[in-house]
Amino acid sequence: MRWNLKPKPDSHKVKHLAEVLNVDAVTAGLLVQRGIETYEEAKTFFRPMLSDLHDPFLMKDMDKAVTRIEQAIEAGENILVFGDYDVDGTTAVSLMSSYLRSYYPNVATYIPDRYNEGYGVSFAGIDFADDNEFTLIIALDCGIKSIDKVEYAKEKGIDFIICDHHRPGDELPDAVAVLDPKREDCEYPYDELCGCGVGFKLIQALSGRRGLTIQNLVPYLDLVATAIAADIVPITGENRVLAKFGLDVINTFPRPGIKALIQNVKKKTLTISDVVFIIAPRINAAGRIKHGNHAVELLTEFSLEQAEEFASQIEGLNADRKDLDKQITAEALRQIDINNDHDKFTTVVYQEDWHKGVIGIVASRLIETYYRPTLVFTKSGDKLAASARSVKDFDVYNALEACAEHIEQFGGHMYAAGLTLKEEQYPLFRQKFEEVVQQTIHPDLLIPEVTIDAEIDFADITPKFNRLLKQFEPFGPGNMSPVFMTRNVKDTGYGKAIGADETHLRLFLRQGEEGGYAAIGFGLAKKMDVACKGQPFDAAYSIDENEWNGEVSIQLRLRDIRCE
Repeated sequence: MRWNLKPKPDSHKVKHLAEVLNVDAVTAGLLVQRGIETYEEAKTFFRPMLSDLHDPFLMKDMDKAVTRIEQAIEAGENILVFGDYDVDGTTAVSLMSSYLRSYYPNVATYIPDRYNEGYGVSFAGIDFADDNEFTLIIALDCGIKSIDKVEYAKEKGIDFIICDHHRPGDELPDAVAVLDPKREDCEYPYDELCGCGVGFKLIQALSGRRGLTIQNLVPYLDLVATAIAADIVPITGENRVLAKFGLDVINTFPRPGIKALIQNVKKKTLTISDVVFIIAPRINAAGRIKHGNHAVELLTEFSLEQAEEFASQIEGLNADRKDLDKQITAEALRQIDINNDHDKFTTVVYQEDWHKGVIGIVASRLIETYYRPTLVFTKSGDKLAASARSVKDFDVYNALEACAEHIEQFGGHMYAAGLTLKEEQYPLFRQKFEEVVQQTIHPDLLIPEVTIDAEIDFADITPKFNRLLKQFEPFGPGNMSPVFMTRNVKDTGYGKAIGADETHLRLFLRQGEEGGYAAIGFGLAKKMDVACKGQPFDAAYSIDENEWNGEVSIQLRLRDIRCE
């Protein structure tokens, strides 16, 4: 790995902030690195408040969306809440439908079938709405490029409200309202909301019109925090506020569906990372293996007993997902070997019988072995469908845009995208994608990087320092858990490989003669020759806590170790 030590922040700003906050220089430096330079900015960062949320009517078309929903309710129209089958989509549909049903009965939900309909708004979904006399569709986490679908609905007398967060194309759908903070003509102050977050702004606007306050919406924030975590959006600005209060709900009074998913977790307090690795994969498993409707049923269920039954079914789907993920990853790695693709700038693999629901996970797995932009294709009807994943600082969406001549449709973000193309285009696309990436990626981006916030000594890790670090949470893109470097540490002689396949490394580290810390490095057993020979080395790590038998102790989460 490349070790990238961030430049030291301005010493005058650090000194000033340390004095006004009465904190150590390391903590002050971490804040300045995050753009926090004043007492007021620090107060907002450490103590986010619901009052920090922006007025939802600052979002373009919000007034139109609210007016159309109010008209539908007044006229007794049937409203269909439509959303994607991933975590962001299913949580958004659960949020919007449960909110509307709290005061209006004529609301139903629709999640497209991943295999028969594919991503986003579908003709089949619009036909369902037409057959069942729905005259308004609220689309969440999708729809920003559904120009032909919205036109098709309009011909059938069905209006659309779109709540999306993906990049728009050159033309917007002709919907009643298009809520998307990434619209060029939208001046909303924060444009990094997830799809569920945009849905939350809509219910915030609706509830404001009904004379309710933001406090009335707090019970919905467990869904929003789950979507923020799963969709890997920046945890800055509004997302930080929504994630913090959503985590509070998850840890105190979650809805029955989320409670059923986490009741066997032994940790007392879940973090955003726990949401990413415990809650999100299980919600995702429904749409990946069977149907996203199962996730919506779970997340909108009021009975804990029924929710536990749904959660048990989803647990089984998640186990199936893990098996498929493991099998397909092994097959994809063999394909790379057979094709002798080890030294390329990209990974592009295809097998027609790979399960469409797990190809995104497999793409991420392949990056763990071959660190480069990756696409995994499978057969989907008469076309090929792919999930794309990228490496740090490389925009895979732009790379796909440069290959548009070979693609039927695509959408997504900088780091994750989906696309479909005709089978005969696959070899041409594969060649073009490799050329585009080779010409545009900096070679350094093909080497995994550990970014280090500050160099410290173990003596700096005081109880107060650890308490302050915990107040930096929730962590995520834009506010990652700080990574530190400490030089000249030694294992005390108890280092060993652990885990079922012995790929992880457990050490007990000291610097000098002072007391030390337990340390764990996932996937770092290959570094045993560096760590376990009694020689000093440098460690890059984040500061974590280990809970065991009710006791909580500081533990270092190793990112990498090296000898100079």
